[in-house]
Amino acid sequence: MIKISILDISLFFAIISIWGIMIVNVILTIAGYTNYLKWSKTPAPQLQNTIPFVSIMVPAHNEGLVIVKTIQSLLAFDYPTDKYEIIVINDNSNDNSAELLKNLQQVHPTRNLTVINTDQITGGKGKSNALNIGLKRSRGSVISIYDADNTPERGALRYLVAELLSNDEYGAVIGKFRTRNKNASILTRFINIETLSFQWMAQAGRQQLFKLGTIPGTNYVIRRNIIEQIGGWDEKALAEDTEISFQIYWLGHLIKFQPLAVTWEQEPQTMDVWFHQRTRWVKGNIYVVLKNFKKLFTKEGKHIRFDLVYFSSIYFLLLASLILSDIIFILSVAGVTHSTLIGFSNSLWFIAILSFIVTTFITITTEKGEMKISNLFIIVAMYLIYSQMWLAVALYGMVGYVREQIFHKEAKWYKTKRYK
Repeated sequence: MIKISILDISLFFAIISIWGIMIVNVILTIAGYTNYLKWSKTPAPQLQNTIPFVSIMVPAHNEGLVIVKTIQSLLAFDYPTDKYEIIVINDNSNDNSAELLKNLQQVHPTRNLTVINTDQITGGKGKSNALNIGLKRSRGSVISIYDADNTPERGALRYLVAELLSNDEYGAVIGKFRTRNKNASILTRFINIETLSFQWMAQAGRQQLFKLGTIPGTNYVIRRNIIEQIGGWDEKALAEDTEISFQIYWLGHLIKFQPLAVTWEQEPQTMDVWFHQRTRWVKGNIYVVLKNFKKLFTKEGKHIRFDLVYFSSIYFLLLASLILSDIIFILSVAGVTHSTLIGFSNSLWFIAILSFIVTTFITITTEKGEMKISNLFIIVAMYLIYSQMWLAVALYGMVGYVREQIFHKEAKWYKTKRYK
């Protein structure tokens, strides 16, 4: 008679949880690739006779290193120049941002370039607060958001708006973002592939299967009346993009993904910057999941049901399962304890690694110049190194969130460092 221990049951639970989430990601990848094949044969969206006025808002805090290049790229859009304005919320900056922006206004006096300089009283409270300040000064029936480190391609805004107008059900349209400093370090090479695989392809997969999309925080357009109906951006949310995505679906609208609208953004080049940025993301997404979890069981929340379950699984179930399986593995290697499932677990881990490598490599084949042997080695290293880094940051972020709730501390916005 085979004796099943609590350790075996725990490991079995961890294996099933990890593999369940992995299978979901494989399905999303397959669906995303299907979406890519369909999209590649679809004509690009075109602006019709009625062209809406667009307010582009750029929240910026100490962005002197990158802000000029960003504004120049926004001014270069092929969208009619009299049909959009740029509003930069220079949010309590203490660098040379104000001077640089003033010079840009003098160089382009005929363009609709507005700069709002906040101080420590009105600003410095995070991205959501800055966006709400900008919204009050905006005039467009369509609002577009770009981060201060972005250099969108010339047609990005045109594609986003054309897609938005193509269907009244669309509350927002999101584009694709790429890593412009991908060769700066091994970390940025990891992020480049992560962006292609788990942002672009996951978005495409969710679009194909569930007509879902999640706003990525930059390179998107949203109808003004929807923002006003929501009441603006939630100033308590560190992940304001995920939060407003849920609100859009809660109101019965859809979010469309349009890969033709591309922006290039700067990513963290060092571990400390990456760790702080991703910790903010973890805390922000946990806040959004807990805030909206009760909607999982309502009829009105059917549109966000998959995302609520998916995000909950990633940040709670997967995290717990990975930690549990790692602990059991370490104890087994140390000879402290033994599980009869260790051999079975190791076999599954080998299959999991192979599955990760194959599906991730498939996703990068959709991008010109990315299908190369060096990226195959990067993908292997991602599984062995980057995945463990994510585990650490997810755990740290969750502990930090719980600590803030217990001691009633206000979550602070971490400013991501920029590079020349």
